[in-house]
Parts: sequence; structure tokens; C-alpha cells
Amino acid sequence: MKKKYKKNNYPSVSVIMNCHNGEKYLKESVRSVINQSYKNWELIFWDNVSTDNSKEIVESFIDKRIKYFCSKKFTNLYEARNLAIEKASCNYIAFLDTDDKWSADKLEKQINFLNNNSQFDVIFSNYYVFNETKNTKYLKHKKPLPSGLITQSLLDYYSLGLATVLLKKNIFKKNKFENDYNIIGDFDFFIEISQNIRIASLDEPLAIYRLHKNNLSGQKIDIYTKELDSWVNKNKKKLLGKGYSISKQEQLLIKLKIKSIFKSFLEKCKLVHKK
Repeated sequence: MKKKYKKNNYPSVSVIMNCHNGEKYLKESVRSVINQSYKNWELIFWDNVSTDNSKEIVESFIDKRIKYFCSKKFTNLYEARNLAIEKASCNYIAFLDTDDKWSADKLEKQINFLNNNSQFDVIFSNYYVFNETKNTKYLKHKKPLPSGLITQSLLDYYSLGLATVLLKKNIFKKNKFENDYNIIGDFDFFIEISQNIRIASLDEPLAIYRLHKNNLSGQKIDIYTKELDSWVNKNKKKLLGKGYSISKQEQLLIKLKIKSIFKSFLEKCKLVHKK
């Protein structure tokens, strides 16, 4: 039986969709938002100077909840995310990139959980990974996901997929994505806020990530390695001073530098470059 909400328990959700030439899978992604069982949402579509048919595809959906914005200039991905969030007008923020999609009850289940568990301000879930080349789909995480103050758990094994997240908008009053990042901005952001904010998880998969040739390029491998190396050097002393261990993260960094194994790592951890 579906939960019956009181009128004031229908918080609004701003769905952030960043796009740079994402026409190939865009219809599927937008439809997965429109088909949500939870209807109190707006879609903030941030076009990062696309040169394909992304704008025409989005505008073909006749729905007043879809709001199109075009950047004045091309920016790094996480600067684009910050700019899109500035346009959001709702109580909660969620993210969906143009090559991924949600299950139809994603927002409903997460809103339901947060309404009944006020100690949490953020929630994420398990997800499926669809390998387009192999035409296979598998569950990303086999073990239970962490909940609570989960900084060390995320450092040991980063299990938080951005497309599965729902969080209170007011978190962004004090926290932003790092503008200079193109790949690890969500990793940096959630490690930071997890030190003071309780994060909940649902083991049920509520999204599908798509693996395809464009998010496994050699250029992205180089960018990822450079960004993560910089992040470790910047945050090592701060995290150690707060009692966290990043030894496993440093071990991960060494592995990342061995490029022959990097493709399999991306398929495992799904930390990929999207615009």
C-alpha cells in the first residue's frame, strides 16, 4: 500500500541535469524524471554550450516543470553544477546526468524515508550498472550501504553514486562543489559534508548508470588521476587531524596510476566524467 502523505509532507525536489552534447540518451533520462510516481519536482536543465540537438530534445517535452537554461560560456562540470543549483527553487536537490535514469519510484521512496527519519539530511541508494558494449546489467553494491556519519566508510570504499542522491537544498548555503573539478567533485563534496551531516542509504537500487565508450576515454583517465592526486595532497593532513585514515585512499591512488587496470576500476566504482 502506498504511503498517504499529509499536504505539508510533499516537499518539492529540484532535479539538476547538466548537459554538454548529451543527445544520445537524453530522452530516456528526461522520461525517467517525468515518469516519477512523486510529482512535486522541477527539472533544472543546464545546457553547457551544447552543439548537438540537446536543446531541441528537451524542449520537445511539453511540461512546465522542465526549465531550460543555457550557460553563457563552457565551464568545468562542477562549476556548471553549482550554476544549475543556483536556479533551483525547491526544498531538496537531486542529480541525474543525461546518460543515466531513475526507477519510477526513486523520489517517492527517498522522500518517504526522510519524512520519517528527520535525523538525516541526505539519502542515497544502490544502483544498477548497464554496460552498453556488453549489453549486461549488474547490481553495483553487493554489501549493505553505510548510514550515519559515514566519512570513513566513504574513504575506505566510495559507494555513493551521485544519481542516487537526494539532499536538502539548504546544505548548499555553506557548501559548494569545487569549481575546478571535472570528475571527482561529488567525491570531494560528500566527503566534506559527511563529517558533520548524517547520510542515510537504501540498499534497493533506484537508478541505472550507463557505461559507454565516451565515459571511459584515456583523457578522462589522466584527468581523474591528476584530480585525485591533488585531492589527497590537499586533504591528507586535515582528515588525519580529525582521526580519519586515508591509507586505503592512497593505495587506491597508486593503483590508479597503473593505467592498464583503470578501465576495470571505473567499471567497478563508476567515478566517471560527465557533462
